[in-house]
Amino acid sequence: MVFLAIFQEGSVSRAARRLSLSQSALSGSLGRLRTITQDPLFIRRNGGMEPTPRAIAMAGDLEQGVGLIAQALRPQPAFDPATSSARFTIGMSDDFELAMGPAIMRRVMAEAPGVTIAFRQTNRALVEQAFTAGEINLAVVADPPARSWLAAQELGRSAYACLYDPRMVEGPLTLEDFLALPHVLVSFSAHQGAVDQALRRIGQQRRAVTALTHFSALPGFLRGTRAISTIPTHAARALAYEHGLDYGPVPVEMGDYSVSLLWKREAGHAWIREVITGAFQSLK
Repeated sequence: MVFLAIFQEGSVSRAARRLSLSQSALSGSLGRLRTITQDPLFIRRNGGMEPTPRAIAMAGDLEQGVGLIAQALRPQPAFDPATSSARFTIGMSDDFELAMGPAIMRRVMAEAPGVTIAFRQTNRALVEQAFTAGEINLAVVADPPARSWLAAQELGRSAYACLYDPRMVEGPLTLEDFLALPHVLVSFSAHQGAVDQALRRIGQQRRAVTALTHFSALPGFLRGTRAISTIPTHAARALAYEHGLDYGPVPVEMGDYSVSLLWKREAGHAWIREVITGAFQSLK
C-alpha cells in the first residue's frame, strides 16, 4: 500500500496524507521496501518522487494484487434464490444423480427459476482433482477423504440392495439364490465391487456376467433377464420406480457407509447446500 500510494501520488507527503501516516512512518516503510527489493524504487526529482524502472515493472502486478485482495474482503451481498442467476456445479456419481438429481432440480425450479444446476460425474477418487481444477462447487461423495481445505457435512448413511426384474426373479433372495444367479456388476473399475469383498469374508464368490461403469445403463440389462445386481439402496429404489423393477435386501452382510456433502471452505453456498441436504433426506 505504501508503494502504490507513492507511485500514484508522486509525493511522499501526499502519500502519507492518503494513508493517514506520518511522513517518518511512510519513509521507514519505503526504506524497508528498498531493502527487500535492493532498488531505490523512487528517486527525488523535480520536487516529486520519480519511479525507477524496477518500480514501474512492479506497479502493475501490485495494483492487480491489491485489487484482488480488496475484492476478496468486500462484503458479499445476501443471496436471494428468487432473483439469482447463479450456476452451481455439483459433483456426484450417477447413483446419487439418479436418486437425488430430480428432487434438486424441481426445488431449484420452484425457488430459484434463474439458477442453473449442472451435475458432473465425480467420486471419492476424483473429487479432490475436480475441486482443484475448479470443475465443481460442491460434491456428494461416499466415505470422502478428510482434507483441511474442504468443509464436510455428513448427510447420512446408505446401504445396499438387490435389484431385479420381478417377472424373472422372485424375492426376497436367499444366500443360495444370490450365489446361483448371474450378476450384473456396476463398479467404477468395472472389475470388482463391495459385494465381492463381502463374499470373500465368508469364503464365497459370485459370477458376474456383465460389468458396467454407470448405473443408468443397468435397467436394460436386467429387464427380461434372470439376473440380479447389488447396488446402493437409493439407486435401486430410483431405478425400480422408473423401470418397473423390484429390489430387496442383500442376503450377505455388507454394512452401510457414510455420505457427505463437500465444498471449499472459502465458499458459502448455504442455500444450495440446504437444497442438497433436503434431497438426500427425502431418500429415506
